[in-house]
Amino acid sequence: MADQPKFNPGVSLAGAVDLEALAHQVKADPGQEGGAPAAGGYVIDTTENTFQAMVQTSATFPILLLLWIPTDDRLFPMARALADAVNAMNGQIQLSRIDINENPSIAQALQVQGAPALFALIGGRPMPLLQGLPSDDELDQIKTQVLPKIVAMAQQAGVNGTAPYSGDPAEAGADVADGAGAAAKANVVPPEHQEAYQLAQAGDYSGAAAAYGRVLESDPGDAVAARERAKALLLARSADADVREVRAAAAAAQDDVEAQLAVADIDMIGGQIQDAFDRLLDFVAAGHKADIEPVRQRLLEYFAIPEPTDARLKAARRRLATLMY
Repeated sequence: MADQPKFNPGVSLAGAVDLEALAHQVKADPGQEGGAPAAGGYVIDTTENTFQAMVQTSATFPILLLLWIPTDDRLFPMARALADAVNAMNGQIQLSRIDINENPSIAQALQVQGAPALFALIGGRPMPLLQGLPSDDELDQIKTQVLPKIVAMAQQAGVNGTAPYSGDPAEAGADVADGAGAAAKANVVPPEHQEAYQLAQAGDYSGAAAAYGRVLESDPGDAVAARERAKALLLARSADADVREVRAAAAAAQDDVEAQLAVADIDMIGGQIQDAFDRLLDFVAAGHKADIEPVRQRLLEYFAIPEPTDARLKAARRRLATLMY
């Protein structure tokens, strides 16, 4: 017996399979029955391809980062509560959700070991708020106390813009008469848009703009393609721009059309549509009619992005026509 080898269980499998996570895994996509809450309103989903553009917009409005796993139903109540709280703040803050399984490099960069984790993002600087599932009291505190404090901190830092609104997630499956509108609301990509959509998802905004341009050649009345092309052109130009440098350059060169176009792009990416319109129209009205053509071309791109019924759009179009003639 003394010579009998000691029992050796071999390589430990501790942590290799999270049985608890498997028990809570769902196969439904966000927005589907039994799945996680869908993005929409002031809630977006961010990937490794769009992370840098999202970080840039935090110089315009504050962002709440939720690192999660959208197939783990233990996280659904938290995600739903945060979305409701953020949407109730009407654009003062945006909720950006990041799937750590699909985007591990973001989790690594933020030194997150597991989901969920919460960060505030202001001016490109992440501030850790929470690691792990919160208790009901902690979640209530985040909604009623922490979120207003994030907004107040952002305002003190000069970050007081409004996040863009991307539609009501509750309407994602609603039937509408306009086929393109139905596809957009249900997040169903039309076959003719697939190439452009995939390029945009991969972060190739120039390629996406060109592909949407080809769609428009076949169907000039495709409003969704026109809108997505305008967004792709905008992101291709300015998604990686340093917001502070762009704004400083525009302030230092108030007669330079390219500097004003660049800062208007930053306004649009940040959801400050009225500021972008006014900046370029005021520039022309201030004695720069020689630069009306590049301003007009840029505004025509911008005009494709808001809803056609947006009152800001009608007023800007009317003012542009007045300045041209």
